[in-house]
Amino acid sequence: MVEGGGLENRFPVLRNGGSNPSPSAIAAFLRGVNVGGHAKISMAALKKAFDAMGFKNVRTVLASGNVIFEAPGKGLELEAKIARGLEKALGFPVKIFLRTLKELQAIVASDPFRSFPAGPDIQLYVTFLARKGAATPPVRLPEPPDDVRIVRIEPGEIYSWLKLSPGVGTPDLMAFLDRSLGQDGTTRNWRTVVRIAAGGR
Repeated sequence: MVEGGGLENRFPVLRNGGSNPSPSAIAAFLRGVNVGGHAKISMAALKKAFDAMGFKNVRTVLASGNVIFEAPGKGLELEAKIARGLEKALGFPVKIFLRTLKELQAIVASDPFRSFPAGPDIQLYVTFLARKGAATPPVRLPEPPDDVRIVRIEPGEIYSWLKLSPGVGTPDLMAFLDRSLGQDGTTRNWRTVVRIAAGGR
């Protein structure tokens, strides 16, 4: 097994000039945005929609539907507010998954992939799950495709390790997760999660 160095060497946290959001800021992950030509949203339109809902310090990250913002409230009530606002602004429903930056920083600090090999043919992913309360039973997944490992399953996240090969790639992992979870999850590359946890710049 080929092991990398520490977390900083394997997945460097981006450090940015200027002011960063506070650890109490929130990241919104939108499911299915700008994927395969569907649910196309420009990042300018997405920022405008969050601004119109009264949120502060709104910042989009990449084009895959990631927004950092500051707002009072949290949890299902805030998710519902954002879902209503986005449907009104964009004209179609969007599934929302929220995490605070503090929660994302704890995920990064836990270094969930530390026992797995790193390399140019390795892709790492975090799937954020819908939060339905403490009584929700843990997710159970079927056997994944070859060259895919489910590293960890937690109440709010699933961590996946993928070795790219001629027969297996990222679409295979996404299809497996969609079959298993339906609309109850959205997946991001580990580097994207690290970037958002660091403030998004």
